[in-house]
Amino acid sequence: MLDARYLRDNLDAVRTALGCRAAGWDFERFLALDDERRRLIGEVEGRQALRNEASRRIGEMMKSGDREAAETVKAEVRAINEEIEGLDADLAAVDADVREMMLTIPNIPDASVPAGESENDNIEVRRWGTPPGFDFEPQPHWDLGPALGAIDFERGVKLAKSRFIVLGRDGARLNRALINFMLDTHGQRGYTEWSVPALANAETLTGTGQLPKFADDLFRTSEGLYLIPTAEVQLTNLHRDEVLESDTLPRRYCAYTPCFREEAGAAGRDTRGMIRVHQFDKVELVKFARPEESMDALEGMVTDAEFILQQLGLAHRTIVLCTGDMGFGAAKTYDIEVWLPSYDGYKEISSCSNCTDFQARRASIKYRSPGEFKGSRFVHTLNGSGLAVGRTLVAVLENYQRADGGVVIPEVLRPYLGGQEVIEPTA
Repeated sequence: MLDARYLRDNLDAVRTALGCRAAGWDFERFLALDDERRRLIGEVEGRQALRNEASRRIGEMMKSGDREAAETVKAEVRAINEEIEGLDADLAAVDADVREMMLTIPNIPDASVPAGESENDNIEVRRWGTPPGFDFEPQPHWDLGPALGAIDFERGVKLAKSRFIVLGRDGARLNRALINFMLDTHGQRGYTEWSVPALANAETLTGTGQLPKFADDLFRTSEGLYLIPTAEVQLTNLHRDEVLESDTLPRRYCAYTPCFREEAGAAGRDTRGMIRVHQFDKVELVKFARPEESMDALEGMVTDAEFILQQLGLAHRTIVLCTGDMGFGAAKTYDIEVWLPSYDGYKEISSCSNCTDFQARRASIKYRSPGEFKGSRFVHTLNGSGLAVGRTLVAVLENYQRADGGVVIPEVLRPYLGGQEVIEPTA
């Protein structure tokens, strides 16, 4: 959420900075509502002044014994109070409309973000590793996985519906190994591990920006709870309505959760395999940082996510997203893309974003530094995949496959699999 006062005072600059990100957002309606809000505040304050003056007069009349005149003025005060109640109700309605609007406007891009309209305008920052060269025709994971007994798409449909999958045998074990490896590695790099609910209430999802804008992408229960689309939702809201101490920042959190997405806006995209499914596992990274340190914290988060891929020996590249391709709440985002032979190219496996104070303002997460400033200020929140487990499993299967249909297990994962070195093809 943006600061409504800042938006009003810098409307043209904000409109320019948001560009196509705020297409369809009604700036003129916001100004009209803001004008009405200020008018109502002025009328309330004017009537409060009249009431105060009348109360003063009543006191004087009572002292002088003019009770009849005092009763007449008391009637005037009652009428003023009724007017104030009506104005307060009107003001509350306008405030609600303004807040509803403010919940739908995206974050302002950082000045370092490249301008652009789509993914075609994103800029590659760096690459690591070399995609594998095969002396045989590599199989895509949607063929390789079932042949190994590691992935079962048909049973996923039978148990739920399309875009749900079942992992079996070494596929399930490899998935669990990846989760534990990621959590252990991030823990060693300073992240505190949490275990959080897979269900969240509407206030929690509003705090991180999934609601109201992305309601169609969420699975909702009959009790009004939602299946979380990412652990970012829960980790960030751990400190909703709290004031943190400056000397405890930055805070680094991580969590493994199952994640659930309707993928309402992804019809026809990545329909084969495990790249885009309704339920997937993810290890999420979240940071709380002082504003002046948050961009450095973002760079560190990207490095932490890249480190997982490097330990797994998976070729990848890192790109910075342009203004038109960033997510709703992000001020700056890096995507990390892993090499997938089935796509003959790179595919997103992590997205790391600095949301500045956008989420903190929605969720009221602040920090204080008594020796530096009075009161409290909003923290900056950051989040990133560290990593999407299913896509990492896919990358391991495809990049480490052998001509005989087996898959070599990366060395860093072998301790989590009892020393197993290869997923052997089924007989």
